[in-house]
Amino acid sequence: MLPVGRLAEQWLALGVPPMEIDRVEEYQEHWGGLVLPRTRPLAVLADRAHSSRAIRSHLRRRGIRAVIPRPSDQVGHRLRRGRSGGRPPAFDSEACKQRNTVERCINRLKQWRGLATRTDKLAIAYQAALHLAGILIRTRR
Repeated sequence: MLPVGRLAEQWLALGVPPMEIDRVEEYQEHWGGLVLPRTRPLAVLADRAHSSRAIRSHLRRRGIRAVIPRPSDQVGHRLRRGRSGGRPPAFDSEACKQRNTVERCINRLKQWRGLATRTDKLAIAYQAALHLAGILIRTRR
């Protein structure tokens, strides 16, 4: 049964699926305030492998900024087409540098066998190993 009413219309306008409105309203009553649904990200940071026309157009349709470097073959194809090749997609080099820093940090953490294989039974033990690895990586710099 679909919810009816002014509040239901507001939730539908925010993008909440009709079947989830009752559950969202229960959360709102429990926490005593407005609970908004999960929103879409402002930007997607990816590497060159995800630089396809389909992915870029999907992100553009959803209003998400794509920070994806262009592979050299795509640059060459566009230049070879000349004026009909179109305008190159926007690229934020500073955001890409930050993504690269995070990616290198994750790769350093993965060098720890226990973190890479996730063999710990308890989450708190995994989290402790993560903190220990982070401290040791930081002190070795």
